[in-house]
Amino acid sequence: MERVEGLLFYASVEGNVTLLQILLQEDPLILDRVTVNRSDNMPVHVASMLGHFDFVNEILSRKPQLAGESDSQRRLPLHIASAKGHVEIVKALLSAYPETCLARDSDGRNPLHLAAIKGRYEVVKELLQAQPHAARAMVEQETILHLCVKHNQLEVLKLLVESLGDHEFVNSKDGDGNNILHLAVADKQIETINFLLLNTTIEVNASNTNRETSMDILAQGPKDVKDRQIIRSLTRADAVEPETEGLIEKIPQKWISKMSSDNKNLFPPISQKNREDWLYKKRDTLMVVASFIATMAFQVGTNPPSGVWHHPVLHHIFLISNTVGFLSTLSIILLLISGLHFSKHRGHVSTGIMIVIMWIATTSMSITYYVSITVTTPLHQAKTIRPLSVIIVFVWIGLMTLVVGRYMLLLMAITKKIIKLSYRRSPETTKNLNRSRFSVP
Repeated sequence: MERVEGLLFYASVEGNVTLLQILLQEDPLILDRVTVNRSDNMPVHVASMLGHFDFVNEILSRKPQLAGESDSQRRLPLHIASAKGHVEIVKALLSAYPETCLARDSDGRNPLHLAAIKGRYEVVKELLQAQPHAARAMVEQETILHLCVKHNQLEVLKLLVESLGDHEFVNSKDGDGNNILHLAVADKQIETINFLLLNTTIEVNASNTNRETSMDILAQGPKDVKDRQIIRSLTRADAVEPETEGLIEKIPQKWISKMSSDNKNLFPPISQKNREDWLYKKRDTLMVVASFIATMAFQVGTNPPSGVWHHPVLHHIFLISNTVGFLSTLSIILLLISGLHFSKHRGHVSTGIMIVIMWIATTSMSITYYVSITVTTPLHQAKTIRPLSVIIVFVWIGLMTLVVGRYMLLLMAITKKIIKLSYRRSPETTKNLNRSRFSVP
């Protein structure tokens, strides 16, 4: 008996129809016995996995009910053939037993789910034609559309949306309240995002159970070069700005609009954690640069260039600019040593303060350099070198001003916001003030 079953398994692996016919002539009940044992090596399952269409067809012509037999993991032959993408075998199994399209394995997945996960486009098409309702079956609170996005199967997703793409189905949510756009944005699947936004009725501002929209998810994830393109696509679809905490997000829109006509591209969403960690990652670099500038300013202050004493006005400018640069860098060193306040509401303020102070220090040292070059340049070369030095220094200052200008405007807006908050009166205080204002002495 074991010998016969071993030969049957061999015939299944090789797809040997002739050997199958010989074994069935010798023992007509061999297929039934293997099925009763519920072995994982049942002939139809093995042949369906390996794509032996003639072998499967021979068995189904004799015993079509074997298409509905499951293995130890509750997988039918249709599950296996669908996952492997054997279209002809899928057609044969559906013809023999159409109801198997709705059967679920031990993981709760039907053959259509497995075909979608594996990206078997032609198989999905066949299964949809045979049993469209199979596409609406949920798997662990996920639809087949969620499975397509999770496994990055865009072509199958398109087919499913075109076939069954009603508004409710497209906007179905998983157990965490995520629709398929949430998943596509989290995985930064640009082509999938554009397809959903342009060709479906996906709700771009839908929130999950954490009240996060797709834009919120993008803002909280790691940053890479895909972010700007995704932001542009979401913005065109009228996605709302991410809801993050902190004063910087509460700045009136008119302040941001003044900085750029394309303010949405100027301020892409940045996660709060990344913003707070910026200075921590740059502490060592800032400390080295500040120490170097402070050392240089000290040496220049104690040993000024020869000849600067003969120009009272230039000496005055030299002394002020060098002192400002020296004190600015000392301030940076002091702030870094003592520690800044990096709470989630003030992380961006600290960043802006540090950048502005560093800009003051570098600008002051640029002016100090210009004065030094002016007083040390020989008279016969002054006509050519001094104008060039002036141009270089002021171009540098202009570039630095452009870089820091945004942060200065933001700091102004934040300062204004803080002032408003500090003068916010309680109802009782306001009532008392109104009484005193209208009372007659």
